[in-house]
Amino acid sequence: MFWVPLLLLAWAIAGVAGLRLCRAAVREAAAAGDGAGGRRGLTLYEAAFLSGGPARVADLTLVAMARQRRLLLAHTGWATVVDPRGRDDMERTVIGAIGPEGQSPIAPVRKAAATAEAVRALAERLVRAGLAVREGDGRTVARALRRMRLAVPAVAGLAAVALLMPVPSPMPRPLVALWFALPLAFTLGCLAIARFELSPASPWASPAGQRLLASARRAAAGDTDDDRAYLTSVAVRGVHAVGEPQVRAAFARREPRVEW
Repeated sequence: MFWVPLLLLAWAIAGVAGLRLCRAAVREAAAAGDGAGGRRGLTLYEAAFLSGGPARVADLTLVAMARQRRLLLAHTGWATVVDPRGRDDMERTVIGAIGPEGQSPIAPVRKAAATAEAVRALAERLVRAGLAVREGDGRTVARALRRMRLAVPAVAGLAAVALLMPVPSPMPRPLVALWFALPLAFTLGCLAIARFELSPASPWASPAGQRLLASARRAAAGDTDDDRAYLTSVAVRGVHAVGEPQVRAAFARREPRVEW
């Protein structure tokens, strides 16, 4: 009966991973408030935050200002202010991050803008509206899913050890394999359910926010010659959705992802 401890260990791994996934899913569902019911859509900044977090908001602001010729983005990774008058808090934040000389590398500007008060205020408004999750909640779901995925090969590995060890057992090996198939089926079942019930692609948006993001993504599929569709595409897909080679090259040198 040498395989019994291995079976218990397999169940422990599967059970802990499943419990963490369930707790993360409950927290995500609790984060979805009722404040989004009367909303008709998302602003560009809101779509950017829900899709990619604070750094995406900074990227969108830079690209929007560059498209309006109020900011120059060089392929060398530098930003130059053309019009020093910001039209909203985010634009004023970006201009302030560039500095009084009117020119700066893009990477520190992104970092400063993403951690600015304007982005924090945007995040708080989205949380209160039930569209965004509080810091850590969405990323907990993503981590729980990764652990569940790791549980699958762990359980399979324990089953292989139990079946391949040259130790005599009174129980036939096919029956031993059947016992190990139970925790394996449990982990695979949890992953299958999570695939349809959870939305870990964006760790920033609540389920209500994800539904509104779906509409924004459909809008982003429109004609990119239109400014609104173009900027919506940047908001929900990131700077890799930009068609201009010079702008893409300007964002090539990026710092690590910014948390809020």
